[in-house]
Amino acid sequence: MWYKFFKVALFGPGVRALWRPWVVGEENIPATGGAVLACNHIELLDPVIVAAMIDRQLTYPAKKELFQGNRGIGSKIVAWFLKAVDQVPLDRSGGRRSVEGMRPVLDRLEEGGLIGIFPEGTRSADGELFKGKTGVARMALMAGVPVIPVAVVGTGVVKGALGIPKVDRPGIIIGKPLDFSELRGRDDEVAVLRWITNEVMDAIQQLSGQDYVDVYGFRAKYGNLKGKDLSRWRRPRPGGTEPPAPAHRAASVEGAVEGAGQ
Repeated sequence: MWYKFFKVALFGPGVRALWRPWVVGEENIPATGGAVLACNHIELLDPVIVAAMIDRQLTYPAKKELFQGNRGIGSKIVAWFLKAVDQVPLDRSGGRRSVEGMRPVLDRLEEGGLIGIFPEGTRSADGELFKGKTGVARMALMAGVPVIPVAVVGTGVVKGALGIPKVDRPGIIIGKPLDFSELRGRDDEVAVLRWITNEVMDAIQQLSGQDYVDVYGFRAKYGNLKGKDLSRWRRPRPGGTEPPAPAHRAASVEGAVEGAGQ
């Protein structure tokens, strides 16, 4: 109820009136059924614009701490809002706990919900597309749902009349769903998770036209690569072109090669 109220009465009309965004390819979002909407991340407004401009209700997993509301009145308001608009908590602490903490997200997908995520994990430091985190692949395989690549363009703030900052006609480009069902059951294979993630990032890159940098955006913004020349990590596209062979097959091939050399 609150999601529809905020979208129809506030965010939807506000976004359209202020920024006049455009959308291409919304027909690529299934009318029903679970799916992951994977998007690049340029500016702070990206999640608001995407959610406001598509018809289906969109759920963004948020770090579980935001749902606790135990850090003053501001955090209580945030916690109330996230619960009111039916968002779901996600454990980002890493390792096995993060896999277990993904259960609320998987439940939503299995219920037929639409989950929106930003695989880069942070906004781009300079407008380029950075390496994706493998959570998108794990969600797709564990829930058995497609991934829909999405590119936001033109969400950067520009100077308007009298130098007042504004966003001028941002766009949302929605690609065709990516089906990884043939790899289902292999969500414990790191190589598979990385390959799927790279395929998703490649699809996003083709929609957005961004240059790709094969490092995590967090390193470029806050870590040891902040302010550094990233040219050595630039790639034509993320990853390779062939999915990894199943682990047992790879081991058999390796053994055959060793045997042939004896």
